[in-house]
Amino acid sequence: MPPPDLTISEWADEYRRLSPEASAEPGRWDTSRAEYQRGMMEAVSDAGIEQVVFMTSSQIGKTEIINNIVGYHIQQDPSPMLVVQPTLEMAKSWSQERLAPMIRDTPVLTDLIADPRARDSGNTVLHKMFIGGHITACGANSPASLASRPIRVVLCDEVDRYPPSAGSEGDPIALAKRRSTTFWNKKIILVSTPTNKGASRIEAAFEESDQRHYYVPCPDCGHEQTLKWSNVQWQEKKPDTAVYACEECGSAWDDPKRYRAIKKGKWVAHAEFTGTAGFHLNGIYSPWVPLADAVQDFLTAKRDPMRLRTWINTFLGESWEEEGEGVDDLDLSLRKEDWGEIPEEVVLITAGIDVQDDRLEFELVGWADGEESYSLDYETLYGDPSNPETWNRLDAALAKTWNHPVMGELGIRASCIDSGGHHTQAVYNYVKTREGRRIWAIKGVGGEGRPIVGRPAKNNTQKVNLFPVGVDTAKELVYARLKIKEEGPGYCHFPMGREDEYFRQLTAERQVTRYTKGYQKREWVKRRARNEALDCRVYATAALAILNVNVNRFSEKMRDKMRTNIEKPVEEPTNQPVVPRPSRRPVRQQGGFVNSWR
Repeated sequence: MPPPDLTISEWADEYRRLSPEASAEPGRWDTSRAEYQRGMMEAVSDAGIEQVVFMTSSQIGKTEIINNIVGYHIQQDPSPMLVVQPTLEMAKSWSQERLAPMIRDTPVLTDLIADPRARDSGNTVLHKMFIGGHITACGANSPASLASRPIRVVLCDEVDRYPPSAGSEGDPIALAKRRSTTFWNKKIILVSTPTNKGASRIEAAFEESDQRHYYVPCPDCGHEQTLKWSNVQWQEKKPDTAVYACEECGSAWDDPKRYRAIKKGKWVAHAEFTGTAGFHLNGIYSPWVPLADAVQDFLTAKRDPMRLRTWINTFLGESWEEEGEGVDDLDLSLRKEDWGEIPEEVVLITAGIDVQDDRLEFELVGWADGEESYSLDYETLYGDPSNPETWNRLDAALAKTWNHPVMGELGIRASCIDSGGHHTQAVYNYVKTREGRRIWAIKGVGGEGRPIVGRPAKNNTQKVNLFPVGVDTAKELVYARLKIKEEGPGYCHFPMGREDEYFRQLTAERQVTRYTKGYQKREWVKRRARNEALDCRVYATAALAILNVNVNRFSEKMRDKMRTNIEKPVEEPTNQPVVPRPSRRPVRQQGGFVNSWR
């Protein structure tokens, strides 16, 4: 007998079980818990829809929707499926941490897929077979896994984290879609939180869809509306007072009222349907995120452009649009301040060193609460980097200390030296005996989405720790902070007497969007010939990232320590002679037992 005619949401309500290691609410699946998910899953079940796009925030449940789609097509509508994650490692994690528990805990799936540990099961972590189909998990960075086996259902997760090209084969999404061309009933599902405006794959796909938004009726006046952050209200410095205000009548919804209203919502398309259904959701719709938590996250992020961008991407589900492509060097040069030897706010210092063919250039950066930065010094040491004398001069510069008005003597806590030029071996030789002083070799790695600092490797001639630095990400962070106009977290200070050439080098690059082989790519390009000051600031920022120090806590700890030392009572001197206190440790006689016996 054929299975009962069910949609994906109906199948999930009937059969799906949530696993304790993958869900905060294990047990039977209930679509009404997040009612907006019903329309999203029914669009995948609709035979008239070929492509479905989910542009959402995090904490919406989109990964569980993917799991429901997979489970449905294993048991209800067997088909060959492909799940594409940004990397091969993430594909393995999804298979082991999400797919395997779902198969284990959902009874109708358990007997359909053989245990990969069984002999001749034909199943592995990345490829599982069942009667009528199979499921393959792969990484968007693996062209081989994107170029074999015909696929009917293609699920692309976190597409904005995909590399621009799978090796030299081209766009990963295009390669995955090509696998489904022979199926008349193919399904393409694209899922992601967006990233940067103009370079977001998911935003571009959503704009080509029918652009569905979820409308919620007001419990008091009945007005249907999409939930917007501008309507979230709270008392100043009191996130716990956060409520959602109806845009029509102004009635305040607390969290339970908001959850009940969302259950009565519906999807409304804003554009004509042309074969692609698109869904957009922000974190205000999530039944797992209290408004107080969302407000607290916003207040923490709003003064730091990088944190704010992450919050806009992951909570509002919107792309980040830069205010400008570059930074004006003249504006920065007007910030010069006179702070004496060292500002009292500075609690630790890092150094970034750039190696050129005829010189070493370095910047010393002081860090305060909220990673507010002070450019303490910038120097150029002319000399051949292959000559040990040049490195001796750098060594003396990095040994410098400052008389801090509160903390006493303060030295450089960490340094990063670029090893990617023509003097790689000289850099290795220098840092080999100085890693104990936290002087590290780094190598810049381009590409969007890379972490500022990666895991170090030692596969070099001197076996030193070589840290990869995501220079594109680090430059975005530096430029975002240079754009901050008010003193506070992330703000950049510069000293009196700093030459204008420094500011020209610091702002020597700009980020542009280019089209390569049909896809958009954001790149950093030079506006001026010299950019050493920018590189040094990036390396000093990387040194702070390697330290992995919470500057605020470190500052509080150090100041408490100094305050304790200052407040410690000083004993009044007396005229009485000081009598040495006898030691309790027995005096050891020379010569041991023989001398003692004598």
